[in-house]
Amino acid sequence: MAPYVTEFDLYEPQSADDRELPIQKIAVVGSGSWGTALARIAALNAAEKKGFDHEVRMWVREREIPGQGLLTDVINSTHVNHRYLPDVPLPHNLVAVSELADVVKDATLIVLVVPHQFLTPVLEELSKPGVLTTGARAISAIKGVEVAGAEIYTFPWLIEKKLGIPCSALGGANIAMEVAQSEFCETTIGVPSKDDAALWHAVFDSPMFRVHPIEDVAGVSLSGALKNVVALAAGFVDGMGYGGNTKAAILRIGLLEMAAFTKEFFPSSSSLTFSHHSAGVADLITTSFGGRNRKCAEAFIKTGKTFAQLEHELLKGQKLQGVATAEETYQFLHARGRTEGYPLFTKVYKISFEGMDPKSLFDDL
Repeated sequence: MAPYVTEFDLYEPQSADDRELPIQKIAVVGSGSWGTALARIAALNAAEKKGFDHEVRMWVREREIPGQGLLTDVINSTHVNHRYLPDVPLPHNLVAVSELADVVKDATLIVLVVPHQFLTPVLEELSKPGVLTTGARAISAIKGVEVAGAEIYTFPWLIEKKLGIPCSALGGANIAMEVAQSEFCETTIGVPSKDDAALWHAVFDSPMFRVHPIEDVAGVSLSGALKNVVALAAGFVDGMGYGGNTKAAILRIGLLEMAAFTKEFFPSSSSLTFSHHSAGVADLITTSFGGRNRKCAEAFIKTGKTFAQLEHELLKGQKLQGVATAEETYQFLHARGRTEGYPLFTKVYKISFEGMDPKSLFDDL
């Protein structure tokens, strides 16, 4: 991977004269399956590496668990997130906290991994005076885009604009449960600088979770969003009972549309992000065979139920990112007059929202 990743020096905290080593403190904003899996890795690394505060705090939206008590108390006493990552033991230095301001207090490295529908109120809270530590950095593991008419924004861009801190992007072929169970995988981190590359590599890299930093924040962000739209198409294929040839064709076409979309509207991005990195083709393959978007799209075809019903039944209320991104992407392309340039994205939207016959998916591709 050396020719295709950002060159950076491994993070080694340096002290000046007799002063103590600088301490990095990690906070994780989000506690779904993916948020908990990332928090677990960060906590394990923080406990072992120099220059890190051992305690890692994770924001949990408080709720009462019948017969057990508050969710934060349950997680902190059992060291398991029974709701979203059952049967996976969590490090004892990972602490569930219900108040967002308490989670990020004194934090220098902030991991944002909430459903993108909830990002706006989170940023409103974090942007209040005195909430964030001076010099903090952020990383987004949120899948999706923000569309406003004929304009489209990545979440790292929005986070940087709202909070005034540098923001990286993390994405790759990373099914949360497999990551939490320490099955070998890779991830890609798009970074704005070499300093960010060194810090986030130190937070997440491990023998079974290999981190490859690249200087393409937009490419990693868009790949993570758009692959969920293609995964819906893959699920439609499965729901209609077609085989591997058909799915492979859809994935090839989908990858081309992902790369073309990103280069057209974010021209500073790199095509290598899609062809050479986990955030590109590898993430698309994994999501289109094992992810929640594919699973729900297959059920959408087979059962005739709405995606809202399927979220409740199959995802325990977690949000399906692909459906929201398909709608937002279509609205953006329509506003730009570019729907004809992206026929797969357009058909996914129309099947999902306008009742188009799923077999029309293959027309004019």
